[in-house]
Amino acid sequence: MGHIKMQMQTGLNAIEDQSEQCGAGYPNKTTIACMINAEIGAVLAVMRRNVRWGVHYMSDDDQSEHFLVQSLKALRRQIFSWQNQWHTINPMLYLQPFLDVIQSDETGAPITGVALSSVYKILTLDMIDQKTVNVVDTMHLVVDAVTSCRFEVTDPGSEEVVLMKILQVLLACVKSKASVVLCNQHICTIVNTCFRIVHQAGTKGELLQRIARYTMHELVRCIFSHLQDMDNTKRDLINGSTSIKQEASGLNNVHASESSQLENGNLNPIYDDQPLSTGIASSTASVVTETVMDGNTAIAISGKETDPHELLAMTEPYGVPCMVEIFHFLCSLLNVVEHVGINPRSNTIAYDEDVPLFALTLINSAIELGGPSFRRHPRLLSLIQDELFQNLMQFGLSTSPLVLSMVCSIVLNLYHHLRTELKLQLEAFFSCVILRLAQSKYGASYQQQEAAMEALVDFCRQKTFMVEMYANFDCDITCSNVFEEVANLLSRSAFPVNNPLSSMHILALDGLIAVMQGMAERIGTGSVSSEHSLLNFEEYTPFWMEKCENFDDPKDWIPFVCRRKCFKRRLMVGADHFNRDVKKGLEFLQVTHLLPDKLDPQSVACFLRYTVGLDKNLIGDFLGNHDEFCVEVLHEFARTFDFQDMTLDTALRLFLESFRLPGESQKIHRVLEAFSERYYEQSQHILANKDAALVLSYSIIMLNTDHHNVQVKKKMTEGDFIRNNRHINGGNDLPQEFLSEIYHSICKNEIRTTPEPGFGFPEMTPSRWISLMYKSKKTTPFIVSDSRAHLDYDMFVILSGPTIAAISVVFDNAENEEVYQICFDGFLALAKISAFYHLENVLNDLVVCLCKFTILDPLPVDESVLAFGEDTKAKMATETVFTIANNYGDYICTGWRNILDCILRFHKLGLLPTRLASDVVDELDISTENGREKHNSSSFSLSRPPSISTPKRSSGLMSRFSQFLYFGTEEPRSIPTEEQLVAHQQAMQTIQKSCESTH
Repeated sequence: MGHIKMQMQTGLNAIEDQSEQCGAGYPNKTTIACMINAEIGAVLAVMRRNVRWGVHYMSDDDQSEHFLVQSLKALRRQIFSWQNQWHTINPMLYLQPFLDVIQSDETGAPITGVALSSVYKILTLDMIDQKTVNVVDTMHLVVDAVTSCRFEVTDPGSEEVVLMKILQVLLACVKSKASVVLCNQHICTIVNTCFRIVHQAGTKGELLQRIARYTMHELVRCIFSHLQDMDNTKRDLINGSTSIKQEASGLNNVHASESSQLENGNLNPIYDDQPLSTGIASSTASVVTETVMDGNTAIAISGKETDPHELLAMTEPYGVPCMVEIFHFLCSLLNVVEHVGINPRSNTIAYDEDVPLFALTLINSAIELGGPSFRRHPRLLSLIQDELFQNLMQFGLSTSPLVLSMVCSIVLNLYHHLRTELKLQLEAFFSCVILRLAQSKYGASYQQQEAAMEALVDFCRQKTFMVEMYANFDCDITCSNVFEEVANLLSRSAFPVNNPLSSMHILALDGLIAVMQGMAERIGTGSVSSEHSLLNFEEYTPFWMEKCENFDDPKDWIPFVCRRKCFKRRLMVGADHFNRDVKKGLEFLQVTHLLPDKLDPQSVACFLRYTVGLDKNLIGDFLGNHDEFCVEVLHEFARTFDFQDMTLDTALRLFLESFRLPGESQKIHRVLEAFSERYYEQSQHILANKDAALVLSYSIIMLNTDHHNVQVKKKMTEGDFIRNNRHINGGNDLPQEFLSEIYHSICKNEIRTTPEPGFGFPEMTPSRWISLMYKSKKTTPFIVSDSRAHLDYDMFVILSGPTIAAISVVFDNAENEEVYQICFDGFLALAKISAFYHLENVLNDLVVCLCKFTILDPLPVDESVLAFGEDTKAKMATETVFTIANNYGDYICTGWRNILDCILRFHKLGLLPTRLASDVVDELDISTENGREKHNSSSFSLSRPPSISTPKRSSGLMSRFSQFLYFGTEEPRSIPTEEQLVAHQQAMQTIQKSCESTH
């Protein structure tokens, strides 16, 4: 038992120290021979403990040792006689005996473990590299031997040791200098084997669990760190069902059934009489594994033919193909919810969060290391755009703060590296996840709100994030106003309404101030927007026809987004009118020249198709109307869709996502007739005519209602659905596989024909995701900001009011200096931006708000001085007011009255510095003498010579108003106490500091 514990510790230390050993210097020939000799001795010593490996007697009474012992002893006799350098010697000569031990099903766990340690040591000696003789075959044989390891399990502890050794050797293979010769197939095999051990470790000891996860993590990091070195070659020809899927075609069987029994200690189990090279010794599958590894989630897609080109690619040196397979498998691990029957809308997790969290961690590592290189490989990019992001949307609503936090971290990395390829996916994530979870009114727990708010603030701290949200979404007529929604959320969340100030309020305020400080840093780097001078609303212009010549040049895209923002503002008003009254709404749009004076079907259809905020029920009723003009609009509306290469059910989902199907049968018929006509125009390879499309569309709607309506007890079966659609294709039957695929698609994912109640933000349904992916192919490119203040004026006009209110409320409720300082920074940033853009009203509001905090309750003079000296908030507000007044005083208008009130109040309290009083006397003396000279300008006074004074330089803000202060009356004061003297001194220091800032 002590030997097992020692081996377990050795396994852990070996993996942790592997990177250091790989960097060791190249040993000389004799040293290597001695090392290999020592490993041979270690294996033989363990084997001699068992009588099985002693002398064997043959039938002719000759004595013969077991061939495993013979091969080890033969190697021991040869290693010291080899004269050539080790890199010129075939590695199989000294590795094969150890590999034979590893693959033998006669050896016990202790022997196999020592042999694995020997192979690991040889791999880490840097004896084998790209220049070594027969290196390709050697590395392949090592991987094959280790992944098909066989051994007898004598006790659980020894089994865990062997599994740790397997992980150790496989990681060494990937990290070695010779790893570049491994093919895609073997890299997939290594990852698959490690993943199996990770899940088997759930029923083993804590040490094995940690080592298995660490190894899997290191494998992913090591593999994807090479992505940036890969070019987009013909090897990127994967369509998602290559040989890793074939290799693991039985993976679901071992974990899906508890009756699956593996050979004792055999890492090469048999599935349907077909050997699988990467099994795991296990007699019972863990609960987590059973949950994940079912028929739909396994790496394999059984029964699909593999393209010969893909098979060839998997035999080439590893690169993009294996990365595609590994990344696809990691994404598939996130499909747990649908397989265990969890309803996403229930917003609960009825399974172990460990599986998705582990998968998300690996995905995050891959994205961190691959970075922008993903965009150079279409298959990898497609996985991120579709499958990964759809899963992120689902797991973003997880009740687990750990899962939610990891999802947000992945999205932040994707924003940094691939935001130009993920425009609509990012919009959906913010609209359906972040903005929904960050508010308690939508049912999110406090932990969810806090995690979502932390993620949102992290995004706001990116200098160009809010600019890009505004340019790409708020200025896009087909997108939601993400910038405004984020700004409103942050300002509302910063208000402590009927509650004491909490960390959530401070967090939201941090986000707001981060946005403001980003704007303040960009001041002077761009021109002020003049969007209103760029548009002519006196004539009709098709808003959906607006184009931008170059989205990389600010001279082109800035006027473009400003025009679109103006269009969008007017369209939103028009949409509001339309939602209240369709007829009056269209008339308003004509008056505002958003529709032509004489309505035409195309312009109305495009308005209904591309304008956000329209009531989808009204759109459906309008399109289904029997009026001739409405019918023409319906057909033009259908022509705005591109159903090329879509299945009928996918096209129908996309079509019905843009409006709500009306309830009247005649309207439904007109709508489906227009859809069928458009679909048949673009997809004539299966359907005989448009009538076939119409009948099948009706059948799909009926199946959708039948299967997803809880009131229907007897559900339509697949056979019923196929029978219902006999002879509809021009008198012939449609292919059964075609109908079967439609049936399962509808049963799996409902087509929502009515809005989902209870959600302030739209839920990301499968139909809506299909619509998003279709829309992403047509949308305008993502605009990347160049860190200049091109749009800051428009953004600040929207953001300034709520921000001032939020900072003021937090400042009023705060009780510690750290929060005061945060507010202080926010006030100064607001003032700087307001002054630069000459927004006098904003600056006046800011000054008025700050001056309120300098006012103390009406108290006697001594008590007021004492209260002011002890009030940190009042002192900081005073300092802020006069800093703003000095730096940006030329842009303050009505706010000067409040500033003067502050000055007079401080004078009355006797808090103004002495030098200001001398300024008063000097200026008043000059003023009096000048007045006397003016009065006696016709005579010369002999009693007093004229005073010749040097013009005095203004001593700042205070001296400008010093004459008003001189007329204050002094009140008799009692002898101050020591406490009052300290308070008076503190108050004077604050005023002195404020006065110094005015020079």
